Amino acid sequence: MNTKLALFLGLLLAANVCFADLKVGVVNIAAVLEKAPQAEKAKKRLEQEFKPRDNKLVSQQKEIQSLQEKLKKDAAVMGESQRNKVENELQDKIRDAKRSQQEFSEDFNARRNDELGKLQRRIVEAIKSIAKEQEFDLILTDGVIYSSPQMDITSQLQQKLANLPD
Repeated sequence: MNTKLALFLGLLLAANVCFADLKVGVVNIAAVLEKAPQAEKAKKRLEQEFKPRDNKLVSQQKEIQSLQEKLKKDAAVMGESQRNKVENELQDKIRDAKRSQQEFSEDFNARRNDELGKLQRRIVEAIKSIAKEQEFDLILTDGVIYSSPQMDITSQLQQKLANLPD
């Protein structure tokens, strides 16, 4: 039993000696994502790609509001068949608008996740490049509660991303 304890303590001491020479860096991924030029370009691509569909959704909402106002204003003077026709048309437009909105949301989220995945891969590549260039043993990202400013390589990563070609 004592030999196992001695062996464990010996390994623990050896591990502490090895950790003393580690070069550790810390990256604030949220700050990188916020300032990365690739993130801004991806956002603009998404806006441009989805703008026509967004405009169509706005147009559908205006049509629905117009029909609702017409029904509210003219319901008393409409015949029953005419009122039923307008109500059915309104329900059809509401149903189509909900379906279009849901499809839009699903498509937008899928494309946004695709763009985010590409950006995350570029960030990881840039982190690995910095680690190799500057001989880091360990680079931490999320979950770090505190690190000294000397360990923070976020600005270096941001500069590297700014210099990467699209």
